[in-house]
Amino acid sequence: MAKKATKRINPPKSPQKQKIPTWVWFAVSGVVSILLIVGLFYLGGQGLSQGNSNIEGVNFLPDPGAGHVDGDIAYGQDVPVGGQHNPIWQNCGIYDEPVRAENAIHSLEHGAVWIAYSPDLPAEQVEILRNIVRQERRNRGEPTVLLAPRANLNDPIVVTAWRVQLRTDDASDERIVDFVQTYQRGPFTPEPGAVCINGVGDPIT
Repeated sequence: MAKKATKRINPPKSPQKQKIPTWVWFAVSGVVSILLIVGLFYLGGQGLSQGNSNIEGVNFLPDPGAGHVDGDIAYGQDVPVGGQHNPIWQNCGIYDEPVRAENAIHSLEHGAVWIAYSPDLPAEQVEILRNIVRQERRNRGEPTVLLAPRANLNDPIVVTAWRVQLRTDDASDERIVDFVQTYQRGPFTPEPGAVCINGVGDPIT
């Protein structure tokens, strides 16, 4: 008996994948790249403006660079947050006369906090600032804060570390102590292990 031929059934054809045009890939890649750039820029800006601090009103500024230069330097700010400076640092402590910014910035490079105040700040306000400096020296066992009057300030009191600054009109402002404790030898300090003695200047205490 002849074998009955079986009908071959071919499997159903899978739908053909539609090829995505090249221009679509370019467009998607471009959008992703833009989003990444914007995200990085945003995060960088957040880090610059907020830093590692919860202290309200603290300003974080771009790294101004560094380097030793003799002579006078035109900084362009009433209290610079870094930049080129004198090869000799200002000894930390309390001064009743202005100090040169060129030396004070070298102290910032070593991790000091520079508290500058307007020469017409009331005496009781100055004494509060002096007590802050004295207390920090007792806490640290070494001088780490530089306090001195400074002419032509835009604010009565300007507290500065490398790249970081706080401005206020009240020596009793609790943020001053918070700033000092947070940013002396803080995260932006170029030379956090360096000292703030054996430089130039004779603080009164």
